[in-house]
Amino acid sequence: MKMQGVYTAIVTPFKKDESVDWDALKKLVEFQIENKVAGIVPCGTTGESPTLTEEEQVEVIKRVVQWVNGRCKVIAGTGSNSTAKSVKMSQKAEHLGADGVLIVNPYYNKPTQEGLYRHFKAVADAIKIPVVVYNIKGRTAVNVETKTLMRLVKDCRNVLAVKEASGDLNQMKDVIAQRPSEFSVLSGDDGITLDLMKAGGDGVVSVASNAIPGKMVELVNAALSKDFSRAEKLNTELKPFFDGEFMETNPLPIKAALAMQGKCEEVYRLPMCEMRPENRQKWQGILKGMGLV
Repeated sequence: MKMQGVYTAIVTPFKKDESVDWDALKKLVEFQIENKVAGIVPCGTTGESPTLTEEEQVEVIKRVVQWVNGRCKVIAGTGSNSTAKSVKMSQKAEHLGADGVLIVNPYYNKPTQEGLYRHFKAVADAIKIPVVVYNIKGRTAVNVETKTLMRLVKDCRNVLAVKEASGDLNQMKDVIAQRPSEFSVLSGDDGITLDLMKAGGDGVVSVASNAIPGKMVELVNAALSKDFSRAEKLNTELKPFFDGEFMETNPLPIKAALAMQGKCEEVYRLPMCEMRPENRQKWQGILKGMGLV
């Protein structure tokens, strides 16, 4: 499975009592499919997975797989800083019918490169579906070095992609230069998606596409077809959104945007909380200026 295009790291909507809002989640899934995304990624960072119980995480994955019903890919977020838990959740996701799993760097533990290799390999060896390595040093304090990633790709046939959110474009270019042809490099940052794709990348695991899936699909499809003048124009048009969506910790701004659009309640679980009023007002101004609310 060559991964290309837009994969939406979907939010987990909550009701006012902080229970999962299944009706809102189903509508968000349909909104993504209507806009022709390549895939949906439930239970990632954007889905507030650290505050979901294991039972809730399983239920989110189960329902998203059922609702999607083969109309796009479902790449389930199943990583944690416990290898045993990551293996267990990945096996459950495979059993539930997910098309692949997204495995984040083990956070807080701060493993060595050897530890990282063994962590990802343990997950890959335990399942048959594709594994996407999620490299995000800013949230985990560790970086999957290119040498380690290529070792994994060589030793694990189902390690088929990386979500690169290291912030280091040169590292991403090194991965693109060294990867086998069937391995996908996806941006983990909306704002550098076009730069990555110009260098040979394959798409994005997107936060922005929660609210603007059609625009993100248009941007990425233009880049995939090498229509970079069109892609540049779209990227410039969307830059205010890309800048604004991370003015506070993800997923606070994107969930606020969806709430402003009437797609979900603006409810988080602690330690995540609402945006500061001045930032929310500024963000609302950006969205109004773009005609999104």
